[in-house]
Amino acid sequence: MDKFIIQGGKPLHGTMRPSGNKNAALPMMAATLLTEEPVVLKNMPDIEDTRTMGKLLQSLGMKIERDTQSSAWTFQADEIRPGDLDPDLCRQIRASILLAGPMVTRFGNLTLPPPGGDVIGRRRVDTHILALEKLGADFSFNDVFRFSTQGLVGADILLDEASVTATENTIMAAVLAKGTTHIRNAASEPHIQELCHLLNAMGAKIDNIGSNVLEIEGVDRLHGAEFTIGPDYLEVISYVGAAVVTGGEIRIKDAGVEHLRMIQLVLQKLGVGMIFDGDDIIVPAEQKLEIKPDLGNAIPEISVMPWPAFPTDLMSIAIVIATQVKGTILFHDWMYPSRMFFIDKLVSMGAQIVLCDPHRCIVIGPTKLTAEKLESPDIRAGIALVLAALSAEGQSTIRNAGQIDRGYEKIEYKLQGLGADIVRKRTQTIGN
Repeated sequence: MDKFIIQGGKPLHGTMRPSGNKNAALPMMAATLLTEEPVVLKNMPDIEDTRTMGKLLQSLGMKIERDTQSSAWTFQADEIRPGDLDPDLCRQIRASILLAGPMVTRFGNLTLPPPGGDVIGRRRVDTHILALEKLGADFSFNDVFRFSTQGLVGADILLDEASVTATENTIMAAVLAKGTTHIRNAASEPHIQELCHLLNAMGAKIDNIGSNVLEIEGVDRLHGAEFTIGPDYLEVISYVGAAVVTGGEIRIKDAGVEHLRMIQLVLQKLGVGMIFDGDDIIVPAEQKLEIKPDLGNAIPEISVMPWPAFPTDLMSIAIVIATQVKGTILFHDWMYPSRMFFIDKLVSMGAQIVLCDPHRCIVIGPTKLTAEKLESPDIRAGIALVLAALSAEGQSTIRNAGQIDRGYEKIEYKLQGLGADIVRKRTQTIGN
């Protein structure tokens, strides 16, 4: 189990470029199942989750070639063999559920062990199943999910929640279904928009991209394409946070600022300023870092909501930033009941945080953090602990670095390039 050793208290300085969006790459990898022709995905993030997804696709017969120099992966699904998937691989990654839509619509069946991923509370798959059934898929469950169909037919579908992965699965199933599909209450995150643009480049007919009502006219077949994955906005804001909590100044190149307007507004509540320079972001060293109260001097609240509002995956990072900000603020994540359960680790470092219930906490700052021995519970809490350690006085240890590797490419090298004192230690397991 790898661990990070971080000597905190060093301001970050310099320039970095984010990797491709993990949450776009994973559904796009699944979408390559929809054609027998080659699909080239450029700016692919080389992280644990994409590697695991690649192994799952290869177990079905997918051919994958990787160009490490250009971060381009070429996929060709001309010899797919539908069969049993490795349960261990499926448990490692939530995105294994994304195989359902393309496999059912193109090949007519899929047997899928339950997906895994971060342990941040119950993550429903009901919406996926209901949508696929609406398109004409049969479903059963007995330790594994079994999907089958004699042919999908377009339908008018109202998703019971604006689930990102359910929207993606439904889109991929509908592009080869006969007739027209309307997906209502669709999620509209940047990675969903990118998936739609990739599919249209492959010959799909998807309209109203970026809205919560998608219209899809089914086509007989899709063809190959080349597509460049956009920057990971979650990684971008992670580095914004790292600069802020260390009092540093950095430039983030090609940051995809068109998707960051709402996040910018929310961070302004914490007194965090970002300068947009073309498609770059400059995080200045001089930050106000003071809570802006609501009218009547009321304690403000940062709450997650479906896109284009503040995303749940940035909640952990915002909480760490708030520990370095003057004032009091309430955080509310109603989506996942375990999102807040890393807060005890921040408290052990000296943060003044009151956990109100599994969904809400109050942060009172600023507080000088001190080094601690920590363990990463999931991707987003893990990166938040990295930020806390960068800010803290002394040497911190963060175990279970592999959780962070699932979503962040070469994180220690990128941080070292900005002046951070962080090293990876590889620990030997018994018997090695």
